[in-house]
Amino acid sequence: MPAVPTPLSRRELPRLPLALAAALGLTSTLSACSLLPSSSGSESELGSTLEDADFLEDPLAYEGPSTALPAEVGIRPVAEEPTPSLPVTLTDSQGTEVTIEDVSRILAIDLYGSTSRIVFDLGLGANIVGRDTSSQYAEIQDLPLVTQNGHELNGESILELAPTLIITDSSLGPWDVVLQMRESGIPVVVVDSHRSLDGTPDLIQQVADAVGLPEEGSVLAERTDREIQESLARIAEIAPSDEAKKLRMMFFYARGQSGTYYIFGTGSGADDLISSIGGIDVAAEIGWDGMKPMTDEAFLEASPDLLLMMTKGLASMGGIDGMLESLPAIALTPAGQTRRVVDMADTEIMSFGPATAAALEALAVAVYAPETANAAAAQSGGQAA
Repeated sequence: MPAVPTPLSRRELPRLPLALAAALGLTSTLSACSLLPSSSGSESELGSTLEDADFLEDPLAYEGPSTALPAEVGIRPVAEEPTPSLPVTLTDSQGTEVTIEDVSRILAIDLYGSTSRIVFDLGLGANIVGRDTSSQYAEIQDLPLVTQNGHELNGESILELAPTLIITDSSLGPWDVVLQMRESGIPVVVVDSHRSLDGTPDLIQQVADAVGLPEEGSVLAERTDREIQESLARIAEIAPSDEAKKLRMMFFYARGQSGTYYIFGTGSGADDLISSIGGIDVAAEIGWDGMKPMTDEAFLEASPDLLLMMTKGLASMGGIDGMLESLPAIALTPAGQTRRVVDMADTEIMSFGPATAAALEALAVAVYAPETANAAAAQSGGQAA
């Protein structure tokens, strides 16, 4: 990293050329490291909403961390004991034709915990037989895990559950395990792994079609989209409209125990989160596409005012103090100088599913009303680092 004798003031950090990012995809890295979920999650009775929040007059001037805790959004089935229309034959997101005849034992797994939550909100939660690491809500947390070492699929664990349908995407690995399940005769439907606000209704519909509930899927997709749009409208009312007053944000993924550090850029889903809460995505500004290992040059060039992080990721680095000590480049950014880090539970921040609207509002509160957010987090047993 270039030597800089003294910390630089906000907005005055150097714009350095980007080093070439490593050509390593995030999926393989995540499958080998532990992505530990937050224990708070959706089962908490507390949480942050925009209503009655104490908003900052100048979000750029605030110093210190905050924790985003979504208000509880329990499972809300759009139908009670729905009757799937089976058999159904469909072409999944990878172009594979799949015929589903039995949804009595469903395994819905992905990196974000989105697909299992969708199945529950469709009304087929009782048919779920196992879970991924990211599915931590109360209704599913007692079911057996089929992932190990974070997000690595365990073929034996899956086969022991005898699923009649597997719904997944390309975010989990190794992919050979998915192929093994298909070769064993289990119908495997691969949904789109790209996560975004606009794509959430389509993801819901893909899952609904796979379980033979297309009409229920349409209802859930419309409800979710309506709630997201309502939250976006509320956030727009309190977020700065003046470009000069907007916070420059970056999504930083960290696993300190394994030395794994990624910047999430355009097309990662983090760009959607940042724009939805009225921020400027600095990773997009420097041309950071997708999810790539961090470089010091990237942090210095992007010069973020605020970092979005997963709660366990921040904790894995020993909190903000540990992060600034182990990654000095971050200490030279405005976010590092002001300790402006917003963390949110690993299982919620990138889920993009039926509870997305609540997550967006919680992030907005943590950014624009940090004291309100921290008070809610402290009451729940969590606390900003």
